[in-house]
Order: sequence, then C-alpha cells, then structure tokens
Amino acid sequence: MSLDTATPQRAAIQLYKIVEAFSKGLNVPPFPINVEQIALGIADQFKWSDPIAAVVPADISTFEGALMPNDRRDKWMLLYNEKLASPGRIRFTMAHELAHYALHRLKRERFECSEKDMLNWSNDDRDIEAQADQFASYLLMPLDDYRKQILNTVDFDVLGRCADRYGVSLTAAALKWISFTEEKAVLIRHNDGFIDWSWSSQPAWEAGAYFKNSAGPIEIPSGSVAAEESIRHERNGIQIPLSVWWPNAEEKAQIRESKISADQYGNILTLLVLPRHSKAWPKWRPR
Repeated sequence: MSLDTATPQRAAIQLYKIVEAFSKGLNVPPFPINVEQIALGIADQFKWSDPIAAVVPADISTFEGALMPNDRRDKWMLLYNEKLASPGRIRFTMAHELAHYALHRLKRERFECSEKDMLNWSNDDRDIEAQADQFASYLLMPLDDYRKQILNTVDFDVLGRCADRYGVSLTAAALKWISFTEEKAVLIRHNDGFIDWSWSSQPAWEAGAYFKNSAGPIEIPSGSVAAEESIRHERNGIQIPLSVWWPNAEEKAQIRESKISADQYGNILTLLVLPRHSKAWPKWRPR
C-alpha cells in the first residue's frame, strides 16, 4: 500500500479511513483522532525506512511544533511546545507536523512551525504550511462527518460541540467550518481593540466581507459586540447593522455577531454571519 500524496486532503482522508476501519473493528469511536499513534505507526503501514521514532513535548517556546531528523536521517522526532495548555492545540500541532513528515520530509531538512503556520488555511498548493494545515484539518475533522454536525444555525455553541467531538481548539473547529460553509461568515481573532487576524468564507469574500490582514492594524469598530467590554461571551449572536463593520454596506442590512473570550492569552474570537443575500460592497447607484 502507498499513501496518496497527490493532495494533502487525499492523504489525510486515506489515513482517516484506515483509522475508521480499525475503530469499527474494535467497536470504538474514531474521535478524537490519536495522532501520536498514527505518527509512530505510519512508517510500518506504508513500509517507509525512516520512521518517526518519538513524539515528545519540548521546551521550544518560539515554535508550536517541530519535526527533526537524526544525523543519519533514518529516524525522525516529532516535537510540540510543552507550554501549549490546550490538548486541542497539541493535537492539531502534532497533525500539522505529521503532514510535514508524510508530504514534505524529502523537501526540507527539518521543520520548525510557529503559531502563524498553524493558522494558514489557504488553498495555496505552493505553501507547505497551508498544505500541512489542510492535511491536519481533514485528518482530525473529516468533512463528511463534520457536515453531519451542522444541522441548524451555526454559533459558538455548535462550534464548541464540534471542537469537543474532534478534540481540537475552538479556533480550529471554527476555521474548518469557515473553509467549507456556503454561509457568508467571517472569523476574527482580536485583542486590545485591534484585529489580530481574520478568515472569511469564500461566499463572504465574494460579497466583500473580509479584512486585509496585511494592511496593518485594523481597529475593532465601535458599536460592535466585539468592542463592548461588558460582553465577554455572546455565544449565540446578536443582530446589529452590517454597516457597523463595513460602513459602505446597505444601511438596513443586518449581521449576526457572536463573541467569546477564548484563551489565556487575552485573545477574543468574533464570528460574523451575513444574510445570504447581503453584501458588504457599497450599494451600486447609477450616476
């Protein structure tokens, strides 16, 4: 048997199906995926001569995770930052580094990956960090199963249940939904009144509902739920004017804004969901 590495998604799906088959045979649920077990056994599964020999926590505070070979390059060690407090972040980091092993180990001598690398969910097939995130998301949160969890309106309660099911962080669960949803949705992480990064679904992007993360600091707008310090959590969402976030949008259009203070670093997650017919672009007016 060989691993299909034509795309990160196909490689991850193949591995998940192996996990699923074993789980059915043992009559146990496959989730959360045991990434360490996969990492330590993948070389035997596919008859590779350079296995991952160990998966260990390490004092690598400048990185989330790393993949390093020995001097002979016939064994690898998968490392994750021992200061990662969240089991979900650890699981995703291990899956990200497993992707580098399965897809990229012949292209680089070693891998040292930052938090930014774990949030690179683009479809750029030239970017190995984006490929590793795609692999991790498809291994840990298979799309067919994830779709079955989304039955009604999506908010942080729904996304939190998905995070618990797959043993990942709320951020990873939210990004997974953003990556495939047909809703016009935007996920924002922010602190100290400014956007740290944001990610828009494809329909939201096409409707002009996005922020240019490379354009410098973007201030959280007054009048938004995100700016209201007295609201730490608004898991289900509040309807506010769309123009609060995109001033040129139609005045009557509304947006559903949810918010949750997510982690020990002071980061806050905000989820914006636009009605399907609405756009953030300025309304066209004839001259």
